[in-house]
Amino acid sequence: MEAVFFDMDGLLVDSERVWLEIETDVMARLGAPWTPAHQAHLLGGSMERTVDYMLAVSGADVPVETVREWMTGGMVRRLSAGVHVMPGACELLDALRAEDVPVGLVTSSLKEIADAVLKGVGRDRFDVVVTADDVVRTKPDPEPYLTAARLLGVEPVRCVVLEDSPNGVAAATAAGCAVVAVPSLLAIDPAPGRLVVPSLELLGVADLRALITV
Repeated sequence: MEAVFFDMDGLLVDSERVWLEIETDVMARLGAPWTPAHQAHLLGGSMERTVDYMLAVSGADVPVETVREWMTGGMVRRLSAGVHVMPGACELLDALRAEDVPVGLVTSSLKEIADAVLKGVGRDRFDVVVTADDVVRTKPDPEPYLTAARLLGVEPVRCVVLEDSPNGVAAATAAGCAVVAVPSLLAIDPAPGRLVVPSLELLGVADLRALITV
């Protein structure tokens, strides 16, 4: 195992509930309701996809840039006030660090949102951070994970990805990585090269190493 990559929203930190709050507030400004089903439809996607979807659902005549600013500003303010790290995340990060395993954060969120999260989690826990600002195509495209592997100089087939969404799992699988899925809002089925667990608390470094078969 040459590296381990963590997704952010819903996997590293419990931010999906924050996204729901901000999305609901923004949709109210657009004059339309928002539900958890709408949020689930966008799970693991990019800001661009979210904004386009919100404008399509609401039918509001508001510039894309304005809605993006409402979303980004709201998320940064809420996350800067504090983040809730998912159970077992810090312990697994510390265990990987103790064994000198490189660790990356790979997220479809914008850099300023990731920076707000990392203030609470600790930027020094990660050897590399890849955000939506660092790639042309976000998840489910494999580019984010291929970029993280390239930056660390490691082979994707010798990396393990921790994800909570089908989009993220698809990206990691397409990149050739082994995957641990910890489903949040949507179910994820087990598959070859994929371990599905209900919590990061159930994982140790040895469990991750066991997924590497090449």
